[in-house]
Amino acid sequence: MGEALKIGITGLPGAGKTFCLLKVIEMLEADGKKVGGMITEPIVKRNRREGFYVLDWTTKEKRVFASREIESKIMVGRFGIDVSALEEIGVNALRRATGGAGAIVGDEGGEMGVEAPHLGQTGEDALDAGTPPPPT
Repeated sequence: MGEALKIGITGLPGAGKTFCLLKVIEMLEADGKKVGGMITEPIVKRNRREGFYVLDWTTKEKRVFASREIESKIMVGRFGIDVSALEEIGVNALRRATGGAGAIVGDEGGEMGVEAPHLGQTGEDALDAGTPPPPT
């Protein structure tokens, strides 16, 4: 088995990084790859970002992890951060994907993802995991 391909997408907020990642996922799934991991999705109301969801790509479970309505000691800009949502959805999604997906995605939500203590290490573990063998 060869080295696993790793792709990083960087850019300013609102540049379209998650949209780009969704297009990559679409292409991978069209090629029959099992994709797992987590993405973040903006919550937009009246053309304004009001927060973010974290989504487990495999199970489609999602929770709000950043919002103007979340009261938290951890603030990123105008958003309160629910670290437990990132930990419970994001970390579990990455762990599940590391154990069995053909492609692992991790869209950590920039500054907001840094606040979840286990998310960074789990993301590094996913990067180090390589590609699992194909199913027999």
